[in-house]
Amino acid sequence: MAYDTLEGRLDWSGRYLVNPWRSDGGGLVNLDDFPGLSGYYEAHAAQLRARNVAKRRPRDWFRTIDRVDPQLTGQDKLLFPDIKAAIHPVLDRGTSYPHHNLYFVVSRQWDLEVLGGLLLSRVAQMFIEAYAVRMRGGYLRFQAQYLRQIRVPTIADVSDDAAEALRDAFRRRDVAVATDIALCLYGLTELPD
Repeated sequence: MAYDTLEGRLDWSGRYLVNPWRSDGGGLVNLDDFPGLSGYYEAHAAQLRARNVAKRRPRDWFRTIDRVDPQLTGQDKLLFPDIKAAIHPVLDRGTSYPHHNLYFVVSRQWDLEVLGGLLLSRVAQMFIEAYAVRMRGGYLRFQAQYLRQIRVPTIADVSDDAAEALRDAFRRRDVAVATDIALCLYGLTELPD
């Protein structure tokens, strides 16, 4: 959940996701086939039925907001809390499933710590500020449609030294260093006003 990322690292709070979806992608499970699951849901039925998603689909009252992709749990990913004042990528080494208030980025090409350093920068923040909704108190939404607007250099354009510096900046949560490197990679001398 978002509060598991507050310190800039994944610090699991011990919550679990009980998955009601069939593993073959064919929709919700039949609760009659899973008496233990059915009993668990029935024990929590009042709370589950009170959710907006259950009110919209009363027959599927036990469903999650989004369909669960079990493969995502074991995959390395950068997590982004939905509502923050500044961009806040956090690395998950394939240990958790993101709650619907966390957005995520995966990559087959990027070292996620290097990408995390780039996305920690004020340059990435600038992209979000240009596109995202700003809420009361100055908070921004870091939703998928805004994260997709962040343009990154090609991995081939990132030298080994720049990659190591971004990785180190990400690990230390050093936004200033990440920004300096990002400015060079984007061919900028300073952030626009």
